[in-house]
Amino acid sequence: MRRIDGRKQSVRSCDGSAPAAAERRCRWGLRALPAALVLAVTAVPGLAVEAITKPSGDVKLAFVHPGLIGRVLVKEGQTVKAGQVLMEQDDSAERLQLEQLQVQAEDLTKVEYAQAQLEQKQVYLKRIKEAGTLGTTPTEIEMAQLDVKVAELSLRLAQFDHTQEQRKYQEDAAQIERMRIRSPIAGKVEQISLKAGEAAEALSQIVRVVSIDPLWIDVPVALGEASGLSVGGQVGVVFASNVLSDGTSSAPAARAEGRIIHVGAVADAASNTLLVRVEVANPAARPAGERVEVTFSSPGSSAGPGKPATHPTTQPDMTSHSKNN
Repeated sequence: MRRIDGRKQSVRSCDGSAPAAAERRCRWGLRALPAALVLAVTAVPGLAVEAITKPSGDVKLAFVHPGLIGRVLVKEGQTVKAGQVLMEQDDSAERLQLEQLQVQAEDLTKVEYAQAQLEQKQVYLKRIKEAGTLGTTPTEIEMAQLDVKVAELSLRLAQFDHTQEQRKYQEDAAQIERMRIRSPIAGKVEQISLKAGEAAEALSQIVRVVSIDPLWIDVPVALGEASGLSVGGQVGVVFASNVLSDGTSSAPAARAEGRIIHVGAVADAASNTLLVRVEVANPAARPAGERVEVTFSSPGSSAGPGKPATHPTTQPDMTSHSKNN
């Protein structure tokens, strides 16, 4: 409504719709375009979403059994390789027992003794069989045969015991290995909670290792917008500039290209969003936890990540519009 010469007059749009809804359409000559086509033209061509970076690898490590910390082999901030030993419990008593088990596992005396007894019984049985009925009785031959059978079983028992001793040695060696913490990933030591000489509880987090190259970004994308996204798609990532205490920036915002590595299969009903995970290289070792803006190129667009996407839309006839006005 506006007042002209003291009278209220209704402001009419060029297409007869409400002023606020029609102002843009009138300005661009969209007087008689269908609503769906108008939305296609006025919509933002690329989907940009704010998110926070996180490590691509983040593991919290602990000992399986309680014990005393013997050695801490790394420091916070140190770069480590996958499989590298980070910390050890005091295993002096366990190693003494392991050495004893190793000696038993490698000793073949019992097996060799049983083997010799068997050979002795077999030789005796052969001799009495060769003597025939002149020097031996059927009972003596039968007893010699039973002695050979017993000797064979004794050898098998000695071999079984030796195998068990080897397995016992391997079991104790594995238990000692569990008294070490190894990094399952390559990355940096973010946190160490205990020092040498302190007691560690079972399954209590002691060491944290993170991998920040590459970085991951979990982006909550509106369900309607996520339908055109797929694994392998390229995206643009803009890192926020570093703001100093006086409010100035130490460096301009950094840009990088990433790719989609995961598209969720279950949407969040509360926010009507779907999780899309983006991976971006981080050679500059920027810390995880930064706010970034992720731009997804529109499906079918020829624009690169972070650049405006072009949408094939029908251009309005500006000439006819000007004639109608």
